[in-house]
Amino acid sequence: MESADAATGPASFLSAFYTSYWWIPAAVLATALAIKVPTIIRLWKDPLLRAVGGLLLLACAVFVFVAPSTIVWVNRVTGVPNISAPWVYSLLTAFCGACLVLIIAWRDGLSEGSAPTRRATRWVVSVYGGVIVALWVLFALADVPVERTRDLDTYYANTPFMREEILLYLLAHTTAVLITSRLIWNWIRTGGFDAWLRRGLRFLGVGYALNLAFDAAKLTAVVARWTGNDLDWLSLDVAPALACLSAVSIAVGFILPHAGQYLRERRRIRLAHRELRPLYRLMRSVHGSGVPFVLRASPELRLTHRETFIRDVLLPLARRTDERLGARSYRAALGLGYAPERAKALAAAVVVLDAVDARPGTDDGGWGGSGSGEDSGGELDTTDLLNGIGAVSRALGHPEVLREVRARALAPGDTMAVTE
Repeated sequence: MESADAATGPASFLSAFYTSYWWIPAAVLATALAIKVPTIIRLWKDPLLRAVGGLLLLACAVFVFVAPSTIVWVNRVTGVPNISAPWVYSLLTAFCGACLVLIIAWRDGLSEGSAPTRRATRWVVSVYGGVIVALWVLFALADVPVERTRDLDTYYANTPFMREEILLYLLAHTTAVLITSRLIWNWIRTGGFDAWLRRGLRFLGVGYALNLAFDAAKLTAVVARWTGNDLDWLSLDVAPALACLSAVSIAVGFILPHAGQYLRERRRIRLAHRELRPLYRLMRSVHGSGVPFVLRASPELRLTHRETFIRDVLLPLARRTDERLGARSYRAALGLGYAPERAKALAAAVVVLDAVDARPGTDDGGWGGSGSGEDSGGELDTTDLLNGIGAVSRALGHPEVLREVRARALAPGDTMAVTE
């Protein structure tokens, strides 16, 4: 009977879920990898993305092969009791190497061709590759005939060669995680990051800190066996739970920046599309119809169609815009206390409404009644008008302000004296 029976309280609660909860972090890590894969393929020459992909793939493999059902399957297929142990230890050691390679790529950016980067990468690959070879050699020398799917680390803690193997993989893992964790927390304190990237780094920092707690629990349980004590519950129940939480936190750390940037971009597109609604409705009244509805059009395509439609209809209106009315409206808006950029948008909205009312088939003077008449000073420079359709559309959403600006612009007196 395995020593899991000694666990009580929260440890026994965790033990009840041992056989199934390995698949939760495996699924989360697989999701993170699936999100990253398109970018990794598109930017394959980026060493940072390759390192992230390798790290996520190895982390996912660790949780797949550490599940008790998978351990039993591997042992049965190979016919070697406990051969899953060096296999899982090797995957975990490769994960450690991937962590350090990620740090090197993150530190050096795209300078993968530099001599220091190549030397550091070769050093990591050599050291952790050597550790993996040593794990298999030690396993071949050890005598481990009794299959253990859960408590192998503590059950064989005093077995020659297996004892050294267990200690070797734990020390290799602790070293890599300690370096990675320290550097991540240093980056978090430096500042200058995008908000979503900073949140992702925090989750990564928590994930690697939990990895250190995992190592501490495992080492404590193993050392306790060396001294004749029994703290197996740390290895059996606490360490696996910490590993799962760590994996989920690391996966979220990689997902969050992408998800956050995606959501932020979607929100920006929705707001831009909604912001153009007043100007779009005005241009639709001029054109007589709007943009055809496309059921499967993406938000980006809908925004592009709306912007294109507005500019296509707005461009001919430039022939009927009153440049002098625009100048007077700009000075009037400044006189009302608006900032220059806001005043510019209000003036553009005034002349656009004036041009719409002055189009053939409408009465001159339109929405204010006085019109520009013989004050017409030629076409308004359309470059700023077409580039600033968002600001003009926002201005159209405040008709009372536009009426006030237009009335002040057309009023006799000292309006022209207002300085820009």
